[in-house]
Amino acid sequence: MTTLGERPVGTGTHGTPGDGDPTRVFNLFAPLNPAAAVTARSVRDVRDAIARARAEGLGVRVHATGHASATARPMEDSLLIRTALEGGVGIDARRRVARVPAGTRWGEVVDAAAPYGLAAAHGSSPTVGAVGYLLNGGLSMYARYTGLAANSVLAVELVTADGELRRVDAEHDPDLFWAVRGGGGGFGVVTAVEIALFPVAGVITGAAFWPAEHAARLLARWQRWTLDAPSEATTSVRVMNLPKLPELPAALTAGTVVCLDGVVVAPHGDDLAAARRMCEELLTPLREVADPLVDTWHEAGPAAVPDTHMDPPEPVPVLGDHLLLEELGEEGVAEFLRVTAGRADQALTVAELRQLGGALSRGTPASGALGRIDARYAYSGAGVPWDAAGEKRIRDHCALVRRALSPWDTGRTAPTFVATPEQPQGHLGADDVRAVDRVRSRVDPSGLFRGDVAPGCSAP
Repeated sequence: MTTLGERPVGTGTHGTPGDGDPTRVFNLFAPLNPAAAVTARSVRDVRDAIARARAEGLGVRVHATGHASATARPMEDSLLIRTALEGGVGIDARRRVARVPAGTRWGEVVDAAAPYGLAAAHGSSPTVGAVGYLLNGGLSMYARYTGLAANSVLAVELVTADGELRRVDAEHDPDLFWAVRGGGGGFGVVTAVEIALFPVAGVITGAAFWPAEHAARLLARWQRWTLDAPSEATTSVRVMNLPKLPELPAALTAGTVVCLDGVVVAPHGDDLAAARRMCEELLTPLREVADPLVDTWHEAGPAAVPDTHMDPPEPVPVLGDHLLLEELGEEGVAEFLRVTAGRADQALTVAELRQLGGALSRGTPASGALGRIDARYAYSGAGVPWDAAGEKRIRDHCALVRRALSPWDTGRTAPTFVATPEQPQGHLGADDVRAVDRVRSRVDPSGLFRGDVAPGCSAP
């Protein structure tokens, strides 16, 4: 365990990296088949793996939890390093800083920071690896309040192709520090990051579910609310076709449901009253449409937030699609519902519109290659492809939704939402791609890590 001027912090209640096969992935639809694979638990392990790859004429690929395995290029000619570095999360409460070893899940970071009244700009799933999420931008559960999670990164420790451990920040190799935050990967093996935390006195969080017959009225009211919603609130609407599982209430698996979930944050104690008012302004008009089937919205501390979105706790096959959208208005909302809630042949388990704007649309002078997202909503759709017929139905349905939403498509994507490497995507402009390539060529002149570069993040 490590500490940054405070007591050491253990792994908490949301799980640990664990042992076992270094090729294992969370997304069972997309297994990985590298030429060789190792689990790195120390910087020395990383260096040894890089040296082995060079000796055997292999490229180097990196992953932690395998949530994004469906976005990976083939790696039959590569050595895969699963990062699971030891040490635990370190919290410096005075400076509001966390040191996060590579391979750490977000749930561990949340559990470590919460006792100090602090939170991180974490995602919707406690099992996602924090480092990959951060360096690919990160749309947090607090995103409209904090901005992109990548902007919270204060320092990055990585082993580059020459085997050197580098610590980069705003003063030490600022070009590499800029590029590694959103530049699309291929710079080396990140072994740890330091991130800024923020104070949280309390949150109001939860999820409410209604039968799909109320979808049009619910989304109309939610869409109007989003037009001038306070930045302290980050919400999403999902059309869901949930499987009949013992842990799910029967009311949620009897047919298509519409879910509103999210977080309203109160940074300080005197902000709690305002947070309650914001939540009522959001929820009261929706509850007036119809009584929810299930309603878990409640006041809590930041440790409750990772459970709000109800992401699967165990590995599952997933296939989906993603778009960043402009303001939908009434017409766009109607199209979204027509192809998600208005069909008898539902192939998507979840079709989501996540509210953007607020601090997400504003970068900072210290931002990395990806520091802001200029869009109003992030669409993501996903299904569970248990067989070839199911896979085809999901792909066809994703194509249908993409066509329906094309008038509002920005042509950009959020890297942590991208579902496949073939999907149309892009988050960097041409000038940024050239600048990132210059940095990548400097730290990896032989292209040892080129297989890990995301599509659209390097010039042809």
